[in-house]
Amino acid sequence: MTSPGRAVCVRGLSKSYGRTQAVRQLDLDVAHGEIFAILGPNGAGKSTTIEILEGHRKRDSGQVDVLGEDPGTAGRSWRSRIGIVLQESSDFGVLTVLETVRMFAKCYGKTRIPEELLALVGLQATSASKVRTLSGGQRRRLDVALGIIAEPELLFLDEPTTGFDPEARRQFWDLIRLLAADGTTIVLTTHYLEEAAALADRVAVIASGRVVAVDSPTRLTAHVNTAATVRWMDGGVMRVLETEHPTELIRQHSVSGSELAGLTVTRPTLEDAYLELIGRA
Repeated sequence: MTSPGRAVCVRGLSKSYGRTQAVRQLDLDVAHGEIFAILGPNGAGKSTTIEILEGHRKRDSGQVDVLGEDPGTAGRSWRSRIGIVLQESSDFGVLTVLETVRMFAKCYGKTRIPEELLALVGLQATSASKVRTLSGGQRRRLDVALGIIAEPELLFLDEPTTGFDPEARRQFWDLIRLLAADGTTIVLTTHYLEEAAALADRVAVIASGRVVAVDSPTRLTAHVNTAATVRWMDGGVMRVLETEHPTELIRQHSVSGSELAGLTVTRPTLEDAYLELIGRA
């Protein structure tokens, strides 16, 4: 199976563990150069799917093409074209940050210059620090550095900002955007809906082992109820109405020209769409 214009192409992917079917006839496409986020509750099949794409787990059936090859049979040259950042942070004991990067660089042929790589991920000032002394955010930056040391075409990020404070999370987002701007295709799994909304070109929602929706974060709400909710106070009573045409509704209820006290108009959010989609599944 070839996939021109696509970094990842999956058709009919299935995987079971005993009687538990983790992935069921899953289809997925990721274009070259995009940031693609995968959302889903625990047990939805996200990790199994990603591990199959990375070549770390065998599938039961289906076709999988990643960078033009089947991950199940691809060799070392293919593996050098992908980068992986696992959910758990690395810990290299007494090594310094620079020593750790240099050690990993020796495992590849062509790599980024370690000092330049640390500058890219914002660790230049801590290059002489022991890895064990780094903050959680700094360790994740080191993980990314190790994941992109060989300039991969495709980078897998598994829950990259778990445990981050809001400031560290947003700094990490800037790094991801920088990598994407440099042409790296990024597949991201996350539990943070705001992260998917901020970073992803497209989002796939997986539930019960299947993809239940794929679209941009802004258009994903079109897969569920798109009616706006209009609220206002009417004689001390809160009025709440749903409508596809909130402007017309407001005009009809303010014909006298009077203000509608406490007026609010809200549209379904990405969180609303996500919860409804997994609820359906």
